[in-house]
Amino acid sequence: MSVRSRTVRLFAAAALAGFAILGTGGAALPSSAGAAVNGASGPHFYAGATVDVSGPVDGDVYAAGQTVTVSGDVTGDVIAAGQTIIISGKVDGNVRLAGQTVSITGDVARSGTIFASTVDVADQGTVGTDIVATGTSIRIAGNVGRDLLVSATDLTIDGSVGGDVTYTSANTAHISNGAVSGTVQHVEPQTRPAPQISPWAGVLAWFLGALYALIALSIVTVAAGLLIPRTLDRVTDRLMPSPWRALLVGFVAAIAMPFALLFLLVTVIGAPLALAGILIWTVLTLATFVFGAHYLGRLILRGSHHPVLTSFVGGVILIVGLQIPILNVLVWIAMVLFGLGAELLELYRQRPWGGARMVGPAQPVVAAPTAPPAPTEPVQPVQPPV
Repeated sequence: MSVRSRTVRLFAAAALAGFAILGTGGAALPSSAGAAVNGASGPHFYAGATVDVSGPVDGDVYAAGQTVTVSGDVTGDVIAAGQTIIISGKVDGNVRLAGQTVSITGDVARSGTIFASTVDVADQGTVGTDIVATGTSIRIAGNVGRDLLVSATDLTIDGSVGGDVTYTSANTAHISNGAVSGTVQHVEPQTRPAPQISPWAGVLAWFLGALYALIALSIVTVAAGLLIPRTLDRVTDRLMPSPWRALLVGFVAAIAMPFALLFLLVTVIGAPLALAGILIWTVLTLATFVFGAHYLGRLILRGSHHPVLTSFVGGVILIVGLQIPILNVLVWIAMVLFGLGAELLELYRQRPWGGARMVGPAQPVVAAPTAPPAPTEPVQPVQPPV
């Protein structure tokens, strides 16, 4: 057997043993956790939905579950995590607890480190030395032997603290008279002031953004005028005689197409077609800029001009309109709707199933008439010689 095969089998056996141990421990816990250790010393581990350490434990306790209750006597530390943690027994060591609600109603001989949303040291609860805790609501109704260091939204001290209290909170704590033997220090959380942006910096940022858009998009329009001049003319021909027709087509398509693509996307069979449709629709939407720029150029520059000049002039006007606040929204909507309508009308005109192809807005291609055949003279028969 190879080394790799033996390593894989060793890891598999360890994993199976771990799952078996956790499952056995979780099943045994709801009964008598203390009896499970049989008085043996050393760390003890418990896990399950409900964990109740009710018997005496000689050593440390490690517990995790939805509800963890330590009602027995523990000679070591208690390290626990769960939604609700209750310490009602006697712990000779420290407690390290993390949960949503933590309640201490028993005796903890040493210190407590607690992370929870709600922390409650009840009237009969005691912590021998220090408490370090963080939470939303912290209430100390029992006795804390030395210092209390907490971070909380609401802090209430009705019991007694033998040392100093240092708390970080945006609110002032509710502390009864004579509850704290030492000093009380309130640390307010530091809030960073909002960065102040100079108006001139905002204007400069807008100018640089507008300049970048002008240069970059102008290059796009010039490239379109050089590479696809005939396509620009054919698509914008759909806008020259009747722009409102293109607007209506673009408006209907902008509403209907997303729903159609979404319907195809949620089906198993139509999902690949939907992905291809999304790609095509994205390309058509982005292409509305070059067609819109060329259309504006044709409206401004009457007559026949080079496609590069037409696209460049219209592109500059369109870019400036897209940089003006509030107006840019209207310009963008008009550009997309008119552009999509013109593109779809041109695609419909180019359909391969439509019979006669159209040249220009409304003139079909008509085959040139053929000339009638020239008349032929009758052939005279040849007489043989006599």
